[in-house]
Amino acid sequence: MVCLTLPPYLLSRAIDDGLQPGRWPALAGWVAALLGVGVLNAWLAVMRHRTMTRVRLDAAFRSVRAVVSQATRLGGALPRRATAGEVVTIGFGDVGVIANTLTITGPGVGAVLAFLVVAALLLAVSPLLAAVVLLGVPLLAVLVGPLLGRLQGAEATYRERQGGLADRFADMVGGLRVLNGIGGKEVYAERYRRGSQELRAEGYRVGAVTSWIQALGVGLPTLFLAAVTWLAARMAAEGTITVGELVAVYGYAAVLAVPVEFFIEGGYDLSRGLVAARRVIRFLDLEPDSTGSGTAGEAAADGPGSPATLRDPASGVEVAPGRLTVLAGARPSESAAVVERLGRFTGSAATWGAIRLDEIDLTQVRRRILVADNEADLFAGPLREVIGGARDRDEESIGRALYAAVAQDIVRGLPDGLDSPVDAQGRNLSGGQRQRVRLVRALLADPEVLLAVEPTSAVDSHTEAAMATRLRAARAGRTTVVTSTSPLVLDRADTVYYLVDGRVAAVGSHRELLDLEPGYRRLVSRGTDDTPADEGDRGTVPPTREAAR
Repeated sequence: MVCLTLPPYLLSRAIDDGLQPGRWPALAGWVAALLGVGVLNAWLAVMRHRTMTRVRLDAAFRSVRAVVSQATRLGGALPRRATAGEVVTIGFGDVGVIANTLTITGPGVGAVLAFLVVAALLLAVSPLLAAVVLLGVPLLAVLVGPLLGRLQGAEATYRERQGGLADRFADMVGGLRVLNGIGGKEVYAERYRRGSQELRAEGYRVGAVTSWIQALGVGLPTLFLAAVTWLAARMAAEGTITVGELVAVYGYAAVLAVPVEFFIEGGYDLSRGLVAARRVIRFLDLEPDSTGSGTAGEAAADGPGSPATLRDPASGVEVAPGRLTVLAGARPSESAAVVERLGRFTGSAATWGAIRLDEIDLTQVRRRILVADNEADLFAGPLREVIGGARDRDEESIGRALYAAVAQDIVRGLPDGLDSPVDAQGRNLSGGQRQRVRLVRALLADPEVLLAVEPTSAVDSHTEAAMATRLRAARAGRTTVVTSTSPLVLDRADTVYYLVDGRVAAVGSHRELLDLEPGYRRLVSRGTDDTPADEGDRGTVPPTREAAR
């Protein structure tokens, strides 16, 4: 930016020292210097572009890394703290805006230095011209200031609406089958259409302010150039400055158009960048659910050296090691809450043996206790990788897990077996198939303690009975907790906890509770009234269970 001010100075010297007095050697020398500076400026422009591209990309990827690290840190708390649309908008839109704002660190700073150099050069020509430049350029920035403030407000509203609309779109795509089933697709589509129109209207507001800022970014420097040139021409006509100095002043004023434009563009980028940065910082400020001081990487207690009892004082549930325990309640969310406490996904006073769960190293807890959520994400990729998790599995282990989850038919039904691609969230699989794939993945992980939430709710009764029997056999001698109200699962349990309002109301075997607990008997008999949607795969949770949710 500073080197851009050299050509006008060299041109004025070539006119005054060479062209006007007829000194050709001097003229040739100044022209050669002018050519050299031109080549230097071209090289600097290329390097500036490369450098700023690297700075912007570096900023974008570092910001993405920070956002992804925070999303990982939040873990299971992420869906409760931020919507999917907000995370997508931050990860793609806001990060790009922040990266673009860093242009200020290059041409922006260069524009300030170039402005000061031009003012110093003009001071040697005319103090009046120097004063006009020193006062005029800040005045241009002041004229654009109110528009920048207005842009921040409009941009913030637009970003919020954009995140909300993206979240609604994700919900609509994720629940398309359900919406089709209940006839709600058109209603939801109409809501999305209205939201899209509102976002478009907000975009027009942002565009209106942006167009004025960009128009002023081009128009004001041109008017400023005309004003300075007119003043210099009057001074040259009066003989106050030379013809070479007039040419130099014009050149300086023309060069100043670039810094002035960068001032305005920099203000525009900074205004948008502040809106984006506030959204990113608000996301980075989110804290995961409080689960105690034993977080990963910090000094914390080791877990029990041998299988031990898991206790949840909030509900009264005690999970004996090496046994199959089933939690049954009218509200599945209450059973799932117990699992979340025992898996240390929410803060609680749960203990593992004689040690509070939240005092044990979190990495160890995650390695030894696995919570298998019925709606856990399924990532896109070959089925082998989807069920394999973090490491490769041998064919024998995969075969055993497929058998235990009654999932061999899934592999046989896919064109390439285990190498067949699975869409994100298992969209090319039925509800029952997705559920069994999740169970296969959990069984292959072979955790010391497996906590499974409704692992059989989307399959037919024949498959459910086989899954319950095989799960018990596959996990023999290992601690397993299942939440379910199906008598087919409950009958295979070593211990059943009947929950009412999130607390243990009765405990015993399935047969004992049927005989002694009327509430339990009503709950289980209601489950047996369910009729499969089709033979082989219900595809969705039975109506009574869905109502209970």
